Amino acid sequence: MYTPSSFKVDELPALHGMMRAYSFATLVASENETFEVSHLPLLLEERGPSGTLIGHMARANDQWKLFDGQRSALAIFHGPHAYISPSWYQTHPSVPTWNYVAIHATGHPRPIGDPEQALEILVKTVTKYEGSFDKPWKMDFEETHLQKLLSQIVAFEMEIVHLEGKFKLGQNRPAKDFPGVIEALQKSNDTAARDTAKLMAQYKKFE
Repeated sequence: MYTPSSFKVDELPALHGMMRAYSFATLVASENETFEVSHLPLLLEERGPSGTLIGHMARANDQWKLFDGQRSALAIFHGPHAYISPSWYQTHPSVPTWNYVAIHATGHPRPIGDPEQALEILVKTVTKYEGSFDKPWKMDFEETHLQKLLSQIVAFEMEIVHLEGKFKLGQNRPAKDFPGVIEALQKSNDTAARDTAKLMAQYKKFE
């Protein structure tokens, strides 16, 4: 990923926090010059120097057949992003741009054959996404239905061997350009734009 030094973020707490907050990822694997791509939630566990990703996909999805613990795969996490108008800057002339957060996690995914471990991943996934609801749904199926469900999915894990983050939030701009951009994004009806403003405020360079 092309990442100028002003946009590079390599602190694990910042990267892990973003990966957990925006956990619906794009998983890319390749073989023989073809690409297999899946879009799915990935959970981050504090195992390994850079963490370990766990998840599951439909058994009918052929991508899992590339997961042998040796082939590389890339998980892309997309954080907040927003169009930036040059009219919001104090410095002129300027051009439009796009502020965004992207994190790339590389590893060698492997399928998990143990049904108990696969079930544990399903439970963790449900717990994460149901946890904020007033009445969380529980996966309390009968055993027969549960086993049928497990037979239709493939759980997997991928220890992260390389992790890189790009937080393109205007750090290359003069400090006087930040207030106008943040104010404009905060007024947007787009949730992603407002979230981008919050991140920009964390990386601001006000004079």
